[in-house]
Amino acid sequence: MKKNSIYCTTNSNLMRNTIKALALAMLVVVAFSCSNDDGGPDNPEPEPEPVYDVYVAGYEHNGTNDVAILWKNGVAQELTDGTKRSYAGSVYVSDSDVYVAGSEYNGTTEVATLWKNGEVQELTDGTSDARAESVYVSGSDVYVAGHEDNGTNDVATLWKNGEAQELSDGTNDARAESVYVSGSDVYVAGYTTSSSTTRVATLWKNGEALPLSGDTGFSVALSVFVTETFE
Repeated sequence: MKKNSIYCTTNSNLMRNTIKALALAMLVVVAFSCSNDDGGPDNPEPEPEPVYDVYVAGYEHNGTNDVAILWKNGVAQELTDGTKRSYAGSVYVSDSDVYVAGSEYNGTTEVATLWKNGEVQELTDGTSDARAESVYVSGSDVYVAGHEDNGTNDVATLWKNGEAQELSDGTNDARAESVYVSGSDVYVAGYTTSSSTTRVATLWKNGEALPLSGDTGFSVALSVFVTETFE
């Protein structure tokens, strides 16, 4: 009886061990199968493709006048009613706000203009020709580069939140064509005119002019971009 009892106990242990082994094997199979399903650690679900909005500023002739246009993903939005000529030269998007710089003719002169989400903000009073060429937004500050005629010459001008800062003294022609802000520094590219009436490509940093070329030729700076360099 003892031997039978021992035999039976031994078989019972063997059966339990066999069941445990089978359960462990099934667990391994299930775990391996789950790890290879879509979305598992070995085969993660692909990230969704990002969606981009593409904005383009410019103008289009309507048969009578040039009309300032903002294209969003190829769909045109007219910024003026087209009864007078207008121009859009630059666009900047900050969060959900879309800024466009340009000009609109008032029947007598060109008025430097900034559109924010399609709403007009006139930067000049319309008594003399002016045009906005570039817009840049840094935090809550909106910078616009352009020029305004002083009755004799074009004056390179930077508007910050609608307030004008003259970058040239007005004794010779000068224009601002592009603005870029990096930290607390404001860079403007354009040109000044030397006493010999030669246009000189110029960079203004925080209002200080740096000629980029000599006055023996003809040069104009049209765009500026600043990038941080790590040495």
